[in-house]
Amino acid sequence: MTATSYLDTPQGRKLAFHRVEGRGPCVVFLGGLKSDMMGTKAVFLEEWAVRTGHAFLRFDYSGHGESSGLFTDGCIGDWAEDTRAAVTALTDGPIIPVGSSMGGWQALLLSRAMPDAIAGLVTIAAAPDFTEDGYWASFTDAQKRTLVDEGQVELPSDYMEPYVITRRMIEDGRKQLVLRDTLSLPFPTRFLQGTADTAVSVATAVRLLEHAQGPDMQLQLVKDADHRFSDDRCLSLLSDALNQVIALAT
Repeated sequence: MTATSYLDTPQGRKLAFHRVEGRGPCVVFLGGLKSDMMGTKAVFLEEWAVRTGHAFLRFDYSGHGESSGLFTDGCIGDWAEDTRAAVTALTDGPIIPVGSSMGGWQALLLSRAMPDAIAGLVTIAAAPDFTEDGYWASFTDAQKRTLVDEGQVELPSDYMEPYVITRRMIEDGRKQLVLRDTLSLPFPTRFLQGTADTAVSVATAVRLLEHAQGPDMQLQLVKDADHRFSDDRCLSLLSDALNQVIALAT
């Protein structure tokens, strides 16, 4: 495993990262909400990169893992800034983002902000616009009042301790939505989605597939796979999708 290094961003944040040198396009793993770069998929992809000789980058958003800041101070826009800073400073040439859950949303934001840098895209249980269509849409009137009056609410999670959702996260999320306007993905794109995912629905995956525009997009549904998408079967499917996108992009 590579050693942890740190990047100081233009916004004054310190991002922890691991990087593997190799041939391009560089694969960039974008993790989910409250996850970190030590997760199963991130480490699996680093091992894949070392084995195959590909360039690879994984990092922690601010407020996540080994990076600076508190999770409750961050929002989708902050983490999009972190992603752009990491890609700009730590990669050369075209990249292939691999976005998991919230990282799928980040990958789509990156594709919109830096379209010329993207050679292809893979997402796993992508969760675009979840602050609005997931959290806000499901809040009770009481939760909405609490969010406005107290600035945050707590939500249970099937995978870790409760999420603290802040008013800033909800309000900033509305500035980052990708499913309301044209979403162009003019490169090979593969969406992976488990049918037993309780955090991101199959309907969300289908909505993304139908909304995005591009010449080569595929959605692969994996029966009984959950949101982690981290067992041996799912990791094999992830590497297959990535290899396919690399072959098409190079």
